[in-house]
Amino acid sequence: MSSFAGLRLAESALAAARAGMTVTGQNIANQTTTGYTRQRVEQTSVAAPVQGGLRVQGATAGGGVAVTGIARLGDEILDARVRDALATSGFWSARATAASQAEAIMAEPTAEGLAANLDRFWSSWADLATTPEPAAAQVVLTDAQVLVGQIAAGYQAVAGQWGDLRGQVDRQVADVNAAAEQVAVLNGRIREALQSGRQANELVDQRSVLAQQLSTAIGAKGTLEADGTMTLRVDGNALVSGDASRPLTASGPAGVADGGRVTVSWADRPGSAVSVTAGTLGGVIGALAPASDGGPLAALAAAYDHTARTLAVRVNDLHRAGVTSSGAQGGDFFALDPSAPAALGLRVVPRELGDLALGAPGAGPKDTSIADRISRLGTSQDGPSTAWSAFVTGFAVSVAGDRQRADIADRGAVAAVTAQQSNASVDGDEETINLLSYQTAYQAAARVLTAVDEALDLLINRTGLVGR
Repeated sequence: MSSFAGLRLAESALAAARAGMTVTGQNIANQTTTGYTRQRVEQTSVAAPVQGGLRVQGATAGGGVAVTGIARLGDEILDARVRDALATSGFWSARATAASQAEAIMAEPTAEGLAANLDRFWSSWADLATTPEPAAAQVVLTDAQVLVGQIAAGYQAVAGQWGDLRGQVDRQVADVNAAAEQVAVLNGRIREALQSGRQANELVDQRSVLAQQLSTAIGAKGTLEADGTMTLRVDGNALVSGDASRPLTASGPAGVADGGRVTVSWADRPGSAVSVTAGTLGGVIGALAPASDGGPLAALAAAYDHTARTLAVRVNDLHRAGVTSSGAQGGDFFALDPSAPAALGLRVVPRELGDLALGAPGAGPKDTSIADRISRLGTSQDGPSTAWSAFVTGFAVSVAGDRQRADIADRGAVAAVTAQQSNASVDGDEETINLLSYQTAYQAAARVLTAVDEALDLLINRTGLVGR
């Protein structure tokens, strides 16, 4: 081995130790950076140079150390697990949130709920049947007005929530398109960097964060390609492929009363719907679904409509069968506007006691049997109160199920992220130890360099001086 080979060996050790300190410093600097994955210097020993000639050479030391790259200590399996868990968690969280807000609109079972106001309405009819006086009649009419207002207010609140979520779909689709475009740009930069022999760890970190956002938003599934790019798919079709992205667009009804389904489709194929069954966007679209498809908001709006129609039909059937105190045939107690949803088109027709048909025909002016029969609608098996109570019970069970699934999905997401972070996140204590190790290696390599330098100085400048 050449006398100067020791210098090259020490220099390679210095370079490797310096690279290790640099990468460790990068890790420490990004300890709190969102999405950052820790890195390590990859080293390999350099073999001794081949000796030529016929003369047999003795044992020689290796050629030092070479830095072969900077590894990103992420795990694609753990990353994929996180994306899948976030997609499921996003779906059930969005659906449970929407259903819980709808449940809060009903305010059941409380004194402000529709069931309690229905009970007060039936009770006022019972009081009127007992004491057919103007004061009791006014209570009936007032309770009826309150009931009509509450049904309309409940429907409007549901319609407002539905409209807010419909706007959220448009915003989320726009966000998905923007994130997909950023992933495509990063794919191009990563591929270019890898093909030119440069490291792209920080770019991969940025792409990983965006991929997780897309999984949370729309349930996108990612696949790493051989050239370092990531393909993201929705419903089996590529949202991002290489350095190109494919935008989405949302369409469908603008209000809960319009009916129909809110759909997402490819912008270049607007007639071809994309099945979004994961992510927050999937959960919101599920919440906006028609009642026949299990949409909680449409189901609640339909329940308000059904209650209004049932209330009008059942009370009107009995009220028309009676007569007023003047002997006139009773008319409708409730009226429905056919041009509007039943919950919004319901109104009270009578204005005073003389307009109320309390008695049966021919039973005399003191008869209040019709009022009594109307009051008993509150306990009828096919009456408005029974139907509303049955809906509230079923809706509460459904919401509780959505919440439970959301909790389970959240726990799964937390477990997946924890496993990912335990592998990829920066540990300050570990990096401190690594920094000290590289520092010690650097000092040792510097001492080797000094020793070789002193030996060469002795060999060059002092050999042959003895005896002069």
